[in-house]
Amino acid sequence: MKRTLSQAQLERNNMAPGADDEGFIAVNNSSATEQSTNVTVVGAGPSGLMLANNLARYGVKTTILDDRPDRTSTGKADGMQPKTIETFRQLRMVEPLLKQSCKVYDICFWENTPTTPLRRTGRKIHYPDHVGASDPYILLAHQGILEDVLIKDMEQRGLEVTRNSPFVDCSRDAEGSKLDIVYEDLNDRTKKIIKSDFLVGCDGARSKVRPVIPGAKLEGEMTNASWGVLDGVIETDFPDLWSKTAVRSHDGFSILFIPRERNLTRLYVELSATDGERIDKSLATPEYVMNKAREIMAPFKMEWKSIEWFGNYVVSQRVANHFSDPELQMFIAGDAGHTHSALAAQGANTSMHDSFNLAWKLNLVIRDVAERSLLTTYEHERRKIAQDLINFDAEHVKAFADSDEALARNFDENIRFISGVGAEYSNNVLNLFSPGQTFNGSLKPGALVSPPTRVSRYVDANPVDFQLDIPMLGQFRIYIFAPDVHASKTFISSICASLSSPTSILSRASARAEKSYAAQPPIASPEDAFVVPERYTAVSKLFTYALVTQTPKQQVEIADLPPLLQASQWTFYTDDLTSPSCTETYLGALGTDQVAIVNVRPDGYVGSLNVWDNSVTGAGEEAAKWVQGYYEGFLKR
Repeated sequence: MKRTLSQAQLERNNMAPGADDEGFIAVNNSSATEQSTNVTVVGAGPSGLMLANNLARYGVKTTILDDRPDRTSTGKADGMQPKTIETFRQLRMVEPLLKQSCKVYDICFWENTPTTPLRRTGRKIHYPDHVGASDPYILLAHQGILEDVLIKDMEQRGLEVTRNSPFVDCSRDAEGSKLDIVYEDLNDRTKKIIKSDFLVGCDGARSKVRPVIPGAKLEGEMTNASWGVLDGVIETDFPDLWSKTAVRSHDGFSILFIPRERNLTRLYVELSATDGERIDKSLATPEYVMNKAREIMAPFKMEWKSIEWFGNYVVSQRVANHFSDPELQMFIAGDAGHTHSALAAQGANTSMHDSFNLAWKLNLVIRDVAERSLLTTYEHERRKIAQDLINFDAEHVKAFADSDEALARNFDENIRFISGVGAEYSNNVLNLFSPGQTFNGSLKPGALVSPPTRVSRYVDANPVDFQLDIPMLGQFRIYIFAPDVHASKTFISSICASLSSPTSILSRASARAEKSYAAQPPIASPEDAFVVPERYTAVSKLFTYALVTQTPKQQVEIADLPPLLQASQWTFYTDDLTSPSCTETYLGALGTDQVAIVNVRPDGYVGSLNVWDNSVTGAGEEAAKWVQGYYEGFLKR
């Protein structure tokens, strides 16, 4: 028997934006329209669209609600960091973004003093080589361009945004297993109910989903720092208009120049001096901001041919104390869970990676392949990144106010984190550190596969980017690094036989996944025909096996490999393109008598890694036990 909403809930429903005493039909068993879905996503900004897009790719039944009548057309978030660009490459969606955006490779610093005019004090490459970014630049375009890319791909998979549909409330049904999610359909002025397994609020800092999570609230600081934001076409004799440029004025005000698509420039103009009183909101107009910019930029000329978008924000540095409810059915992502300044272009990037982290975990739990407890790692990992971001942002805003030297130092100290490449997770069931094991390479649990390296794909001799070649299909990747494939033949045969045994957890989990995907398959888009995903799921929908060797191609045949790796021929690589090699970069120098195994999560983070001596009897079986031990931590047995 279905439980109706409480009177208190009905009262809250009637107080929602746009509601009135008579305009909506009361929610009850007979009048409410009811739908059913696996995941309900609230909010169609970057975070919500990234989540819904990935879920659609996985074949998870998803509903995405948005209170706006249409998508973003101008303004809002505009900067995509290197890791975000790489993620869109991994999702095979980066080309339209590159076509419509502006690339920024450097940052300039300008300042004046009471006795010296405005002058350039420095210029830096934004992302030097040591960052390890495959795309060492910021990609700039207004938020709507980013949203369009996600929406078009999503629509090709049969999922559209349900617009004019603000979220109202959520309660558990009588059985307690599903959620009754209420939203308003502003088109026909009715309230409707969605029966959903999960709810995710991606609905911004003023989230309506966050209050339905018991005890969840934003904690932190509200500052007086106010910034005006202008997107427009500027006529100026300022020489660094097409670089990212930070300008500091001796009276405590700053400007950040951001080059943009279509000859636009974004200006962040500080409206309240450091530690000053908060500016009266009525003064935060385009005219006021333009005049402030002219004043700071004197003697350079600053005139606007056109203005496309204007915004004003007060810096808030806060993190939610909870990202999920105790039952692991309701979650928040993006600005609903963390707020900060816009100065380092982190908001949309961090928000989308919240969703990227959550999507594959929801997929495995919904498909009954992983334990529900896997979802606890979402809050554990993403709340850490949010807190790291707030800590950085507080320093960054202060450095903006202090001096060019302080700002340059802040960039140098935090550049890997700013790029997204340096966002790392701590130890948990997904990120297992082997006690006493040390490596001389760059890979470590809880970190991304970085820096980029190249290898040769054996089957077609194509040089490929190691971290990008295997498409992200919601599967784990198990890499076997064997410098000498012949010396490691017994080890490789042994571990492959153990992992492919019907009794192994990998085989049993693969069987569960196979059954689930047969019943609820991913919905392909026309573009998937060029990815050819079946190449990477020939053995399992849940695991892609890969072999990396330094044995020359002419000295090994695919037929020499065990059946598990023969079936994985598209992920057989020869490590012969770079110096240092891929193996050396990631693991240090491995001897011909050594084999390394690296488990990589569906989001590209290293889960665990270890090295064995292939000459030791039984080493292959021990390695297989180690691999299974990792997956036993969160997959259903």
